[in-house]
Amino acid sequence: MSTTNALDGTEIFFTDTGGDADPVILVHGITENSTFWAPVADRLTSTNRIIALDLRGHGQSSNAESYDLAAMASDVVAVAEATGVDRPQIVGHSLGGAVVSAVGAAYPVASVVNVDQSLQLGDFKEGLTPVEAMLRDPATFEAVLSGLFTQLAGTMLSAEEQERLTAGRRPVQEVVLGVWDLIFSMSAEEINGVVEDALSGYAGKAVPYLSLFGADPGPDYAAWLAQLIPGAEVELWDDHGHYPHLVNPDRFVSRLKDFWS
Repeated sequence: MSTTNALDGTEIFFTDTGGDADPVILVHGITENSTFWAPVADRLTSTNRIIALDLRGHGQSSNAESYDLAAMASDVVAVAEATGVDRPQIVGHSLGGAVVSAVGAAYPVASVVNVDQSLQLGDFKEGLTPVEAMLRDPATFEAVLSGLFTQLAGTMLSAEEQERLTAGRRPVQEVVLGVWDLIFSMSAEEINGVVEDALSGYAGKAVPYLSLFGADPGPDYAAWLAQLIPGAEVELWDDHGHYPHLVNPDRFVSRLKDFWS
């Protein structure tokens, strides 16, 4: 267990199994932490060096003034540099999927895997806007957030795994509102512009990119993503919900290894 500092001084906690094996950096979702990857990390340890971090405001990392995409991407870069890894594979779930997508555009990586995070964040605004006031109210914040996560989980995640995730979740209102400030403060068109700018670094370079969904992102998503990330693959595990990597970690790890090879 170690810590390092992002560019703005925020202390970032991470774990690192060490060794000379192919390095993998795992990045969790909103209100989560590095331990949420345990079933996947356990299955990768025999073949890979596993580095898992807590994003700012999550787990054992410090809170910060900024929770925008660039700031969180700097958390990942800081950990990569602190561990001295060269061109790691990076895998992110939910919020972490957006973060690793931004990292892959700006930092040398071997590949990017985004688990169940659409990058059409402008569409996300439509779903969050009706509950914005309740998310801003301390009296209703946790209940609304809990309902959102219950809905996202789907029907295939085991009760045991759902209990583990619920027990480990840390819903800090300041952090959640900071992460979603982009969604609340901009129009859908402006949000999409920010995303396109963040992904502009993929132009002219070949970065293997897999976007794996447990819920259908829509029929036009793959074509849209390929315009921003040349060669990006989009794959759907139908009805797996928001946590396909935890519904079937064996299948997920096998898919990772196939993709990396």
